[in-house]
Amino acid sequence: MEKNSRKFVLSIAFVGAFSGFLGAWVFARLDRQPSDGLQVSESDGRSRSSVFNTANGAGAPEGFEEASAVSTPSVVFIKTVSTVEYSSPFGLFWDFDPFGSRGQASSTGSGVIVSADGYVVTNNHVIQGANSITVVLNKPKKEYIAKVVGTDPSSDLAVLKIEATALPAITFANSDEVRVGEWVLAVGNPFNLTSTVTAGIVSAKGRNINIVKNQFPIESFIQTDAAINPGNSGGALVNTKGQLVGINTAIQSNTGSYTGYGFAIPANIVRKVVQDLMDKGEVLRAFSGMQVAEVSSEELKSLGLETNAVKVLELTEGGPAEKSGISHGDILVSIGGLKIDGKPMFDEHLAYKRPGENVVLGVLKNGKENKVSVVLINKSENTALLMKGAVNSKLLGADFQPVSAADLKKYGLNSGIRLLNIQRGKFISQMGLGEGFIVIKFNGKVYSEPEDLITAMESARGRIEVVGKDRNGNNQNYSFYGY
Repeated sequence: MEKNSRKFVLSIAFVGAFSGFLGAWVFARLDRQPSDGLQVSESDGRSRSSVFNTANGAGAPEGFEEASAVSTPSVVFIKTVSTVEYSSPFGLFWDFDPFGSRGQASSTGSGVIVSADGYVVTNNHVIQGANSITVVLNKPKKEYIAKVVGTDPSSDLAVLKIEATALPAITFANSDEVRVGEWVLAVGNPFNLTSTVTAGIVSAKGRNINIVKNQFPIESFIQTDAAINPGNSGGALVNTKGQLVGINTAIQSNTGSYTGYGFAIPANIVRKVVQDLMDKGEVLRAFSGMQVAEVSSEELKSLGLETNAVKVLELTEGGPAEKSGISHGDILVSIGGLKIDGKPMFDEHLAYKRPGENVVLGVLKNGKENKVSVVLINKSENTALLMKGAVNSKLLGADFQPVSAADLKKYGLNSGIRLLNIQRGKFISQMGLGEGFIVIKFNGKVYSEPEDLITAMESARGRIEVVGKDRNGNNQNYSFYGY
């Protein structure tokens, strides 16, 4: 990475403005009216009950003034109070700090009304760790105590509920139809300035900026140059009809303030996550049993592809993709009939699905695209497959799992044991072996059964040698003295 690019850091400035004792100092970190059963037409032809207003385009207003008038009543001001730990010199020497080490911190953000009966969507990071949450309506300026209906760290979304009726719910646009260069407005409460509207364009789609720190992150942001600042988090990105295009979530900045790069979660992801949280209290995430990666420009050229695609990087043994005939290294060119425009787009459209549903993939084999239907599974089924055959060692602080036949073939191995769920501070982590490391030899001996390797490691003394591969397939050798 060049020196200049190091200076330009994704400040991961989750756009939450902190008030109270924090004053004006801002951390540089990342910070439909209901129809009572409205049938929402889905892209795959299904319809289901929904509380959301959805755009039909009929008679919808156009222009900044109209869009502002339509959308601002649906955007709320969110105030939270959290308990924080303060450090002091006394805390280093006493179990009890006589001056107190806990205090109350206030912060603010934004939210969007999604149903007339009081459901509000915001960012998970806006309300995370809060002891109390207050929602303030735009007009009239009325305050409500909110309760958390559910959260989804994977998408950084949360749903709140206030006891109110006849609220101005926002209308959802189809974010798949949003175009680069299209005018959009960011509506929110930056720096405690309530009901602020800024204008810009859609700068890019399908951005992955690696800000969601979760096992199964979903990142396919809409990028905009509409001014977004701390306090805008959880607010609305709307089109010129005042329809919800996305939920403003992050900015890219060295200072923590606007520098021209803002990111919003697409409305189609928001709608699916919010519906799940309202109906079930959790997100029904669907898994395909594979991991994909971008295809390089050289490989695209060699395959004769003019558009982006993704390559199957890892397959879960016995998972849905493998059962459907997909192989390691296959090129995926479409999902649900849409051309795949990179990994973020693939992840986004997979995120629309629920367990038990089918997803139709276009798989390139021998220069010909074949349609493959994959039946998706839920999180617990996916975890069970991922942990199949794994054995835990509390002493070593990790799970030991035989490497699947597909991965043995992939890495050109006859046997190997994969290390999973490594616990910090335990022996495996102290050895420096990372998550997903494959042990090929331990002290010069090959092991094919987890129990045998665990016994050897737990009883090892003196000099220890480990030969293996990291999760990227790179050869690694370690040599050190055991405990």
